[in-house]
Amino acid sequence: MDSDTLQASPKLAVIDYGMGNLRSVLRAWQHVGADAHLVSSPEEIASADALVFPGQGAIVDTMRLLKETGFDHAIRDWIAADKPFFGICLGLQALFEHSEEGDTPALGVFKGQVKRFRIDPSLKIPHMGWNAVSFAEGDPITEGLVSGQDQFYFVHSYYIEPEDPALTLFETDYGGRFVSGIRRGNCYATQFHPEKSQAKGLQLYANFLKSL
Repeated sequence: MDSDTLQASPKLAVIDYGMGNLRSVLRAWQHVGADAHLVSSPEEIASADALVFPGQGAIVDTMRLLKETGFDHAIRDWIAADKPFFGICLGLQALFEHSEEGDTPALGVFKGQVKRFRIDPSLKIPHMGWNAVSFAEGDPITEGLVSGQDQFYFVHSYYIEPEDPALTLFETDYGGRFVSGIRRGNCYATQFHPEKSQAKGLQLYANFLKSL
């Protein structure tokens, strides 16, 4: 293996299915050393080392666009093959079976529901801004992070309820504890936005890259 191969940056395919400005996600991954590119068709992900599924907006539109582009099948197949995957915000929620937002069937990669916050009226919805995440020690993606202290940026009105508690990687408190990140094999996904979470978010992305 020559030196160029040894130093090659991991190739990340960032799904562009037609919603939102993905440039901040792309720049964050590039900043930590990834060879990251936007892809707009499933055929473009074949040579990637990892697949990134950013999400924002409404899940009704997201699911429609995933089906129209064929990324619904591509995401399911990718995770089923245990290839490295990182989902962000709606890219987490869409992995479950059903969302209360628009009564929407989702990808069904994992069993569980996406539910709207029903919390103390004094707490604003959406849950927006900085909040701490808690996690058990030992997962390589949390290297250099401090459970219960380090904060990440959130903006969401819905949260996931996985059937399998073993999926839970991160938890956050907002009028009660909810799951703010999952892991299964090489599949990671977070409710918060690492790309908007400054140094700690970049640390999370860098840790993911190290596993590739």
